Amino acid sequence: MTPRDEARRAMAITLGFDTAAAAVSMAVALVTRWLMTGGAPPDSFFGGIVTTAIFAGVGFVSFYMLGVHKQVWRHSGWRDAVRIVQAVGLATLFFLPLVFLWNRLVGVPRTAIVIAVIIWLTIIFSGRMVALWRSTQRPLQIFFSRARPDAPMVLLIAQSEEAARIDSLMGKDEKGAKVRILGLLEPEGAEFGRKIRGIPVLGGLEDLSKVLDLLTLRYEKTPLVAVAGIARERHYMTQVLEVAASRKTEVMSLGAAADQTSASMLPVRAADLLRRRERELDVEPVADMIEGMRVFVTGGGGTIGSELARQCASMNPQSLTLFDSSEYNLYEADLSLREQFPNLPINSELGDVRDVARVTRAIEQFEPDIIIHAAALKHVPLMEQNVCEAILTNVGGALITAKAAQTSSVQKFVFVSTDKAVHPDNVMGATKRLAELTVTRQAVSSNFSVSMVRFGNVLGSSGSVVPLFERQIAKGGPVTLTHPEVTRYFMTVEEASALVLQSATHNGSPGSASLYVLDMGEPVRIKALAEAMIRLKGLVPGQDIEIRTTGLRPGEKMHEKLTYNHEEVNVIGIEGIYKVASKQVVANDFDEKLDELLDHARHRRRDEAIKMLAELVPEYRPRRAAE
Repeated sequence: MTPRDEARRAMAITLGFDTAAAAVSMAVALVTRWLMTGGAPPDSFFGGIVTTAIFAGVGFVSFYMLGVHKQVWRHSGWRDAVRIVQAVGLATLFFLPLVFLWNRLVGVPRTAIVIAVIIWLTIIFSGRMVALWRSTQRPLQIFFSRARPDAPMVLLIAQSEEAARIDSLMGKDEKGAKVRILGLLEPEGAEFGRKIRGIPVLGGLEDLSKVLDLLTLRYEKTPLVAVAGIARERHYMTQVLEVAASRKTEVMSLGAAADQTSASMLPVRAADLLRRRERELDVEPVADMIEGMRVFVTGGGGTIGSELARQCASMNPQSLTLFDSSEYNLYEADLSLREQFPNLPINSELGDVRDVARVTRAIEQFEPDIIIHAAALKHVPLMEQNVCEAILTNVGGALITAKAAQTSSVQKFVFVSTDKAVHPDNVMGATKRLAELTVTRQAVSSNFSVSMVRFGNVLGSSGSVVPLFERQIAKGGPVTLTHPEVTRYFMTVEEASALVLQSATHNGSPGSASLYVLDMGEPVRIKALAEAMIRLKGLVPGQDIEIRTTGLRPGEKMHEKLTYNHEEVNVIGIEGIYKVASKQVVANDFDEKLDELLDHARHRRRDEAIKMLAELVPEYRPRRAAE
């Protein structure tokens, strides 16, 4: 049976129940009234049957006309209750003239009609309240949920359960709901033709264009489009934005507020364009790893570092230390964490990972159990121009931090890498690959375990394409692309950070290093991302906002990969994380060449540094860097 067939079957059962309730109500009312007056009058049996049949018949017609049969009981709300009362009133209005024409109400006590209506409403509401009790344990919610008169009109795209939850949360607002939901589109159209707490299900996502046109015609204004739940996933958002932009309407995100006590509507973020189904991650191993530990995060003021720090702070560590070279970033991260975790001891240390004395002193002072090394220079074109700085920070900083950790009580060392470390065409990727090799060698002579994690672009991070596109769109364009076919992996900072910490729980052997890659999903065409971001503003790409191609910049590649050909990828039982086994063997004189590379970088001998970097990372092709 298809979802639409199931919906029709449910509507038939609902209409049958309400009609049968009408028949039972009139029959009970007549018998009750007759018993109250000393018994039934002569020839009342046939009259009672006809009266009951007429009452049930008008109930059937009235409930069908007003669409009461389309209601989904387990999601009933205030608007459903109002519609039921309206349908009962309409049925009563139909009933009186019909019976009068039949026998001028002879043998039909007037009070029996009142009793029948009361019994009928009682049965109808009792059935729905039982269904509500079974699904939400809140049977009285059918009598609550009103929208403010000035609330904006929206067409909601979500699953029925999500729509019911949102409507329920909006009903808790004493001042009335913040939005007026005109209708619901389900991504799969599973409840087509029914009503969710009074909200009509108008079809599936494929009906969006038609439904928007109909609502615009009816209300003389195009409603906003609101997405919730799985409708915010990438493949759904692409369809929604294309239709919404063509009709110059905005797309909003409607869902539960952070405190789960009300519903809020916010503009869709760029992260929503790339959203995937949420992973089922077990946070208990991460909490066991972090709780009671002293955590030290380098690059703690950056996008990744600050989010890693925030997630660690939520797991009750003994203390948390942020180490960053940017005063402003460090201040912002410190302020945010202290507001969110006022009882957590937080240390914010200003310093550069290239400074041996500063790093060593900080680690000695705070004696961390876990070090998360997220400090890095990551902007590809800038690193092509500043080769020595990239080497000193990305390679030298990792080496200095790992060596400092060897002299302390560190148990775990987590290194944040990048997909650009695979077959690097740029200095940034080559330095991060060399940092992987360097940290791996340091682990061998240490008492801590190392987990290195590779992943792609993080939405909203410094140097990310998303803030650039947002600024260009705000100015009216043009939006600039390096190449129309360029693809990149993207992940939200929250998901990336959670997976980084998950990977650290898997590797626990002292003196060893393990490399992990994150499942980034399918690579995203940058042009498609730009077009979607333009549509977010209700604009049409190429028409309202120009998209201009500028050509690849120094060091940039068309496509990125997460692993080398010589690396084996194995599952580890954690969704979204794979362990990489590498067969690559470094040269015997690796350490000597590494020292030579850092010496070239310190003395700003750019050409020599590039040459040595290519020797240490054979996959690096410095063609563009040397230009």
